[in-house]
Formats: sequence, C-alpha cells, structure tokens
Amino acid sequence: MRVVSTEAAQGQIAASGLTGVALLPGRDAEIRAIVEPDHAVRSHPLRLHTQLRANLALLGDFRAALLALWQAGPPDLLIADFTLPVAGAVARGLGIPWWTSHPSCCVIETPDGPPAYLGGWHPGHGPLGRLRDAAGRRLIRTFKRAVHRLHRTQIRDLGFPSLYRDDGSEAVYSDERVLAFSLAKLEFPRRWPAAVELVGPVLYTPPSAVPEPPFVPGRDHVLVTLGTHLRWRKEEMVAAVRRAAAELPGVELHWSDGDVRSGRRESAGNFHRLGYVPYARDLPSYALVVHHGGAGVMYHTLRAGVPALVLPVDYDQFDHAARLEAAGVARRLRRPEDLATQVADALKDAGLRAACRRFQDILATKAPEERVAELVAQRLG
Repeated sequence: MRVVSTEAAQGQIAASGLTGVALLPGRDAEIRAIVEPDHAVRSHPLRLHTQLRANLALLGDFRAALLALWQAGPPDLLIADFTLPVAGAVARGLGIPWWTSHPSCCVIETPDGPPAYLGGWHPGHGPLGRLRDAAGRRLIRTFKRAVHRLHRTQIRDLGFPSLYRDDGSEAVYSDERVLAFSLAKLEFPRRWPAAVELVGPVLYTPPSAVPEPPFVPGRDHVLVTLGTHLRWRKEEMVAAVRRAAAELPGVELHWSDGDVRSGRRESAGNFHRLGYVPYARDLPSYALVVHHGGAGVMYHTLRAGVPALVLPVDYDQFDHAARLEAAGVARRLRRPEDLATQVADALKDAGLRAACRRFQDILATKAPEERVAELVAQRLG
C-alpha cells in the first residue's frame, strides 16, 4: 500500500509505518497558500474565483504527476480524498478502480434536506421549510454549474466534462463507493447517493513526543483550538482566550497552535499556549473543547465524550456546527468575545455532558477501520 501526498506529509506517513510517495516536491508552500489563505473564503464570489483558478492550475500539475506515477505502476485500487477529485479522474482514464474517502459528507449533494455552504442550515419543517431547502439546493447547484461553465476548458481537461452524472450524482465523487467517515446518528436525515456508505469516523493522531499539557489536579481544563489551518484567525483567538482566562480564574485554559513541529509552551497564570496537543492522547483530560468544527477535532471530541463550543470559521464548519448543536453535544459560539460566559455556562450544563456520553457510547460500538478493510478485501478478492 502506498500513500500519495505532499512532500510535507511524508514524515508523518513514514512515522505511521506506511510507504509514502511525494507529489510535486518543492511546491508545498504553493499548495499551502491555496488551502490556507490569509482570510476567510466562505461564499465570497471573488475569493472563491481566485482560489479556484489557482487550484485548477495546480490540479493540472497533479494530474500530470499522477499519470506518470501510475502509468509506470498502477494500483489495484485507489482511495482518493474528496479534496483531490482529479486523482479519481486519472484513475478512471487508466482503468483503475477508484473510491472516494469523505470525512465531511454533509457537503455531498442529495435530493432532499438542507444544502451545505449556506451558513449551517438546519432541516426546514413544513411546506415552507422544504421549499426553502429545495431553493437552497438549487442555488448551490446553479452556482457550481456557472463556475464549471466559466472554467469549462480547464475542468474538462482535468477529466470532468460535466459536474453531474445522468442520475444527478456528483461526478467528482466515485460512482462505485464513497466512504463517508461520518456517523449516521449525527447527520440530518437525507437520501444519500447509492455509492455512499456512512462507515463511521476514521480517526488517527500521528505519533508525537510532545509533552503532556500542564494539567492541574482538581481544576477544570478547557482546550481551545482552530486546528492546523486558519492561521489568519489564530492570533485574534489567542487574545480572546487570554481575556477569558482573566475572567475565569478558577479554570485552566489551554490554547493549541495546532503545529506538530512546534515546541511552544508558554504559561501565564491559568492561560497556557501550547504548540500542539495530540487529540487521541489528551482530549479525555479536558472538561470542554472549544473548536472550529473541523471533521477531525469534531469526532475526536465526541469519541472522548467531551462537550464542545463550536466557532465555525469557513468551509463545511458551519454545517458541522449545525449538526452538533441539533444533536445536543455542543453549543454554538458566535463571537470570541463571549468565550468566558459560554465556557462558564457549558461547564455547568449536565445535559450537554449526558448527550456527549451517549455519542461516546455509540462511537465505541463502531469499527470503521475494520469495515473499510472488509470492503477493500471484498473488492480485491
């Protein structure tokens, strides 16, 4: 088995005992500039257009590199992350079976339910609610088609002459199997495309020798993190955590920069700034996690049975926040200025803790890695 990724990821791949293949070596800074802009993208048309143009040019180079790699030695099966659909298009052209892996299946289009990317809609109720959802789904599809027409030559050259198949499903995802790393209990009821299977969250924390955070016996500890991206928002959030720590002298507040390479470790009273906190190891020691709604931290927090405050910033995070809120396992934090008040209230919320324990029990019964291995064995057998 080979893991094809960027040059920067090769260290973590090797540390996991897997064989890595680096694509486009020397261009990690260019890739990072696209996926980690210094501002929110959201639904801003100009920013979306600029990001897409840069991404399409980069995907063309990815396509050429993948063609060279697989023409020399094609895999028996490709499982492509949903953020790199060009890999599936290359596989299809070479006759290689391919699947999609998808940790954020809330963004997959369906014929019913609320659409994604519109600020985190809950399902509409009654005729007017269903009409609103239908209008939102049409809006998203119309926007995608308009973008496709605007860049049709480049997108066609990447292997997507159309964004949708005859059955209405999205061509950027595999029509054989989409491994949705999500929990059915958390998702809003929808009619999923036939290829989609919600296998459950596949969670992994790379090996790390990072020291344990400074846990103080007998005190509540709160972790605040915006994950590994969103650098433009982090310093603003650090300032908010410092203010909250001053207002909550009885609570230990830990901020994580989300940088596994950082050895940062600063403390000032009950405020602690840490370079990196391994979720799998340390989340169970926290009484509350404040996060941005990324798929990884969302499910790591649920697996640890820890309540959350969610401050979505971009992309699918608003849709994750809506689902967590509806399930009763998190509260929505709308402004960093409200951090201290919301933390104090959430720490006292017994109902929130009980809901998180229920989801923790559900996740304990899931074996998504075993299910994926079973499906792969069946496909290759």
